[in-house]
Amino acid sequence: MNFTLRSRAVAEFLGTAFLLAAVVGSGIMGERLAGGNVAITLLANTLATGAMLVALILTLGPISGAHLNPVVTLAMNLLGELPWREAPVYLASQLAGAFAGVASAHLMFGLPLFFASNHSRDGAAQLWSEVVATFGLVFVIWGCSRFRPSTTAYAVGAYITAAYWFTASTSFANPVVTLARSASDTFAGIRPADVPGFIAAQLVGALTATALFRWLVPARPRVD
Repeated sequence: MNFTLRSRAVAEFLGTAFLLAAVVGSGIMGERLAGGNVAITLLANTLATGAMLVALILTLGPISGAHLNPVVTLAMNLLGELPWREAPVYLASQLAGAFAGVASAHLMFGLPLFFASNHSRDGAAQLWSEVVATFGLVFVIWGCSRFRPSTTAYAVGAYITAAYWFTASTSFANPVVTLARSASDTFAGIRPADVPGFIAAQLVGALTATALFRWLVPARPRVD
């Protein structure tokens, strides 16, 4: 079934909004229930995010591809999976959806719509973590979408669940997620000053993964 660009844009908006609502909302809920135990809060945040990703990709993948992430859209453009003229629509929908999701989460927990984060996430270790996290995410997406497309949702959810714990940055791996989380002074937040470094690292990771996968698999194989 072919979907219009408008319907795909709405799917990207809704998907990114629900993703951010899950990331920010579960962080707030975790902090309120965990009694100061950061590990339990992170676990709650991880499980909610991973589960939401699986649900969203299964639901919206057939409509828009469920990119929900500018680096995924960029990779799709570079590999010829999405026309460049459609990229701005996808990116605008993702960005708007990300901030809508943050605002929705704040409203659910009685907080201001937006308030700048004071959560410091700086330093070389954090930036390298984002390179690694984004490289792995894009690599997993490409491998699954090429060879086992029906597993992509589960693989992405599993990867992000793991990456929350093996990366020092807790695996943002998404520029619009990073931008929107800077407007939330909660567990999931990031200082606005740290955002440019994170986004640069994410782009490096995504472009490197795309280039490597393009070398490994020059032509799209037939999927039965």
